[in-house]
Amino acid sequence: MSDVTDDTPPVGEDDLDEAAADSPAAAAPMRKRPKPGERRVQILQTLAGMLEQPGAERITTAALAAKLEVSEAALYRHFASKAQMFEGLIEFIESSVFTLVNRITEHETSGAVQAQKIVAVLLQFGEKNPGMTRVMVGDALVFEHERLTLRMNQFFDRLESQLRQSLRAAAEAAGSPTPSVDAQALASALSALAIGRLQRYARSGFKRLPTEHLEPALHRLTT
Repeated sequence: MSDVTDDTPPVGEDDLDEAAADSPAAAAPMRKRPKPGERRVQILQTLAGMLEQPGAERITTAALAAKLEVSEAALYRHFASKAQMFEGLIEFIESSVFTLVNRITEHETSGAVQAQKIVAVLLQFGEKNPGMTRVMVGDALVFEHERLTLRMNQFFDRLESQLRQSLRAAAEAAGSPTPSVDAQALASALSALAIGRLQRYARSGFKRLPTEHLEPALHRLTT
């Protein structure tokens, strides 16, 4: 997949871990009570880790507190609700993916290659963050507040919009008489491909990798 990801380093796998590792809590393990910001990171790390386990579509605050060996009241000192915890995970997804998307559009001149790389980084992120994948495809949000599903839908709408922009430029460069129509149809197809692969990854118990045979599929669709 080198032609898809040369300029785009893998993202997401260690971001939360690095945040914790760089904190004073990691440097001074003897201190038992982490600072508020460190505890928030720890809560999100643990929630994401629990979502990677089979049957983890619904995680209670009691189970999360038990995993962290704290009381439920301790969780609510850092997050007003479980929905806020999931919002923290969604914010991490948005920030991680769109930071890379922006980098791609700034440095890659070919609209077709932009589209290939955008899909690739999304699927790489999901592959390296299985728990986040359950959030992205909605499995982890079924029993949560509907605003979380809406926000995740908006994430994919925004991604598809960026794909349309890149693919319109590619269609114009190729001399298409209907660049907007072509771009809209292909952006929709690429979005469906990405979402479908993420869903398959989650529902296979993270065995069917979303990046499996990705390069030829993207090449066939965008060239």
